[in-house]
Amino acid sequence: MNQKILEILEKNDKYCSHGDTVNYADPPKVFEGCEGSFLFDENNTPYLDWQMWYSAVNFGYKNKRLSDVLHKQIDTLPQLASQYLHKEKVDLAEIICKYMEEKYGVKGRVHFNVGGAQAVEDSLKVVRNHTGKTHQFAFMGGYHGRTLGASAITSSYRYRRRFGNFADRAHFVPYPYCFRCPYDMKVETCDTYCHKEFEKLFDTEYQSVWDEKAKQCEFGAFYIEPMQGTGGYIIPPDGYMKKLQESLKKRNVLLVADEIQMGVYRTGKLWSWENFDIIPDIFVFGKAITNGLNPLSGIWAREELISPEKFPPGSTHSTFASNPLGTSVALEVLKMTQGEEFEPHVRARGAYFLKRLHELKSRWKVVGDVSGLGLALRIELCEKDGFTASRALADRVFNEGLKGDLLVNDKKYGLVLDIGGYEKNVITLAPSLLITEEEIDLGIHLFDMLLRRCGAE
Repeated sequence: MNQKILEILEKNDKYCSHGDTVNYADPPKVFEGCEGSFLFDENNTPYLDWQMWYSAVNFGYKNKRLSDVLHKQIDTLPQLASQYLHKEKVDLAEIICKYMEEKYGVKGRVHFNVGGAQAVEDSLKVVRNHTGKTHQFAFMGGYHGRTLGASAITSSYRYRRRFGNFADRAHFVPYPYCFRCPYDMKVETCDTYCHKEFEKLFDTEYQSVWDEKAKQCEFGAFYIEPMQGTGGYIIPPDGYMKKLQESLKKRNVLLVADEIQMGVYRTGKLWSWENFDIIPDIFVFGKAITNGLNPLSGIWAREELISPEKFPPGSTHSTFASNPLGTSVALEVLKMTQGEEFEPHVRARGAYFLKRLHELKSRWKVVGDVSGLGLALRIELCEKDGFTASRALADRVFNEGLKGDLLVNDKKYGLVLDIGGYEKNVITLAPSLLITEEEIDLGIHLFDMLLRRCGAE
């Protein structure tokens, strides 16, 4: 480790808060460059990135088309207070709204913000304003951010523990995690047993959520990640989400889809909920909408929830919401994806990646499960019984990948991974949507090397 990196680490220890996620690694990894699917360290060693900034950089690092748009916007209108309008904002909102109108026949509006958790907060305001209710349903394993409101609907208690009692804490429902079914059922024969258990909450008032006489639910909305993200890139079984929405509609409970990690074609569709035969009342987006450049997030909500009469001026505000650098890049991102060939490309590339993961699984006892939707994929690492979760192996593989000393054809590589899952044993894969088959093959080879190095069987 050279002197420059040592100085960076020393300053981090002395001056930077350790309250973020940088210091999960010890020491933190320092990078100095990026291009396409790769990050580069101080020695210019390439690290193939299999997580692309938690699915924020769907179109590759330093994407020229998007960088050119950003540079042009910097030279024209780089700054503008969010109380004023600019063309890119309304054009971007129009694309999102017309997509919903033309494909699903639903009118709505878009409200912009900056970060994903901030957009979740805005959605909570819309829900509370419409329903008058402060409590929500959410899934165990779900992640919606770390602001106070978002933490209340995120199932991990460790995100709330230090900050007192959360009176608006969600009612958390088991997610249909079929590989590790919370009810010990088998997906082939269970007939979505988990959904039947949810339905039982409405049998009588003594189940604590439903007043049969008033026909009222205590909960205003159900917040979902249609495909769970931090929980381990879990795909729900066929039909589950549709049954869930039908149950909610019967009780006038809104459905809110969090698309922050899985939106913008990560799962092969513009929005991940489109894979599951549902139409949410509200969805939240962020991250990849600007390819990780100037941050932008937002919500789309049905007209009756967010009309000017229902959600008047000043209902919510952020200084940097709908900033012109963000809206201009986001507009170009959506233009890039509008060609007829883009969705089939993502699905074909995802199918190839998943095929290679199944081949990987066939070689290793410790790979208990692989699955994927589009280019959101997962590798569940286990003990050699193929089921008992192995967080220790996942941690070792993660750390070894960051050493940057995997030799392939006399060239050193690293592999950037991310760990998720309920037991922190799942490698969650969110590669660039533009990743090549050659890069996929390289990544599989590097992962094989990591498993061998870590003594896996």
